Amino acid sequence: MSLFLYILLAFVVFFTMEGITWLTHKFVMHGFLWYLHEDHHQPRGRFFEKNDAFFLIFAIPSWLCIMLGLMNGVYWVVSIGAGIAMYGAAYFIVHDIIIHQRFKIFSRWNSTYVRAIRWAHKMHHKHMDKEDGESFGMLFVHKKYWEKVRKEKQLNPNIK
Repeated sequence: MSLFLYILLAFVVFFTMEGITWLTHKFVMHGFLWYLHEDHHQPRGRFFEKNDAFFLIFAIPSWLCIMLGLMNGVYWVVSIGAGIAMYGAAYFIVHDIIIHQRFKIFSRWNSTYVRAIRWAHKMHHKHMDKEDGESFGMLFVHKKYWEKVRKEKQLNPNIK
């Protein structure tokens, strides 16, 4: 397999992870593992949350794919692990840095995309319990949030 195909596979996995994340968020985090995710919807004022355990739940398969793929020369498995890792990095930047601002960088980033994902996430967090949630994805948001932000910009031209 050529380098191009390994890179392509990593990107296919990256984009596939959005669907896997949506399904996991809706049916696992808001399902039988709610006890880990609950403190994310009902913050207790701590820097670390039980919800942070999901980092490991996604990082371990990525690490195993990369490590075992390299050890055995099975590079398409490395590509899968790399795609998962790239999604994890993007998720961390978008969710923890841009949306929740756990680290005070990119706090003034106010593009249409950032405003749309922040609004979608705000709508997700308006539900304090595990039922009746909406907007379970992270990097791709429903067009209704884009439209809301665009309408807001039309009404207030001072918004950049």
